[in-house]
Amino acid sequence: MMTTLLEDLKAQREGLLGLGFWALSVYRFGHARFAIKNKIVRAPWTIVYVILHKLAEIFCGISIGSTARIGRRLSIEHHGCIVIHGNSIIGDDCLIRHGVTLGNTGYDDPFGAPTVGHRVQIGAGAKLLGRITIGDDAVIGANAVVIRDVPAGAAVGGVPARLLSSRAPAATDDEPR
Repeated sequence: MMTTLLEDLKAQREGLLGLGFWALSVYRFGHARFAIKNKIVRAPWTIVYVILHKLAEIFCGISIGSTARIGRRLSIEHHGCIVIHGNSIIGDDCLIRHGVTLGNTGYDDPFGAPTVGHRVQIGAGAKLLGRITIGDDAVIGANAVVIRDVPAGAAVGGVPARLLSSRAPAATDDEPR
């Protein structure tokens, strides 16, 4: 876990001063507590996590569900009004800007959340809603509302989001760029 935190720290432009790093650290702690299988032994860690999570929401403006699956080196470039659903999946080396929501589409599918590939950039104010898949190396424009799958290497924008350009992903192996 320490290696992952150090990688997260290096991915943040603001370093230790980045509120995105602190919110992501709280998420990593909350997610790691699930390694403790016994619920009674895990309970004190859960209480600590709930308090830290609420503080991250208040001071950082970022809410990340502890059951979300987030890859390595996520960069939260600007803090504030960021919500990541607990069923969301985010790949390695992604970038999220302020005002982004990764969430469900409502009461009809409360557990449906986006799956985001590797090296995806999500612009300020973008909303990714429902059981959608965002391909590797995609770019989501600012204030886009994405309700359909986005192919790898594509750039989308608008409300609802539409394809703006498409290119083949630059990295085809598991090596981060």
